[in-house]
Amino acid sequence: MKTTMAKLDEAGRIVIPATCRKALGVKPGDRVVLVMEEEGLLLITLEQAIKRAQRILNLPVHRSLVDELIQERREEATRE
Repeated sequence: MKTTMAKLDEAGRIVIPATCRKALGVKPGDRVVLVMEEEGLLLITLEQAIKRAQRILNLPVHRSLVDELIQERREEATRE
């Protein structure tokens, strides 16, 4: 685990150092997720947050709930 120091400005904002942005693969305009944990604040990409939620819910990573719902609706329509 690498650590980097940063400083809050007067408005409470923080600049994510370039080395961290590069390691995360984020660029200006990308959305990130801030997770409050017992130890502090975790900054992750939106993709990482989705994968994390899928792990918590024990969902297969490549499973699409939307596709499953559409398939269920089609099956219901053919039964009617």
